[in-house]
Amino acid sequence: MERYLDVNGDSGVVGYEIGDTYIRVKFSGTTRIYTYSYQSAGMNRVENMKRLARSGDGLNSYIMRYAKKLYE
Repeated sequence: MERYLDVNGDSGVVGYEIGDTYIRVKFSGTTRIYTYSYQSAGMNRVENMKRLARSGDGLNSYIMRYAKKLYE
């Protein structure tokens, strides 16, 4: 799992792992890892989350707005 950069220092995301058709996200304050896949969240959302994870900015906000309960 890669550490999330969090360029603004205000994210609840601490780490992520990217696969071909999914992204796994670890949030602060929990040991659970959430998997958002093409099947559960849709390709467009997952690809947006991958892009945000790599950039280190906006991932937590995006998940809370568009994919909060769409994990596997």
